[in-house]
Amino acid sequence: MKRGDVVLVRFPHPSGVRGKKRPAVIVQSDAYAGVVGTLVVAEITKNLTMRSDPACLFIEVNTPDGKATGLVRDSVVSCLVLVTVYADAIAQVLGRLSPAIRQKLDDCLKAALALP
Repeated sequence: MKRGDVVLVRFPHPSGVRGKKRPAVIVQSDAYAGVVGTLVVAEITKNLTMRSDPACLFIEVNTPDGKATGLVRDSVVSCLVLVTVYADAIAQVLGRLSPAIRQKLDDCLKAALALP
């Protein structure tokens, strides 16, 4: 698995209660993916209300880049909800973000984390 892969994972609930399986995108550097056994992922949601937030990335599935993600409906990657999961908790790789979408994701991460 690599940075930019769209995966299906049991996404933990902030309360600590077992969460539900949902899509997420790997945001962790490839250099660390095989070293630590965990992955940092960003939540993907079908709730489109945050689509104009600078820390959120709107993915339109009827575009060529959107189809490559493996998502079945328009979605938002929320860089406001990042979690660490065990690599073996990944149920499936659904698709991958294109280089253009990965660049937009980087901009969203910068906004969410107040990075230059």
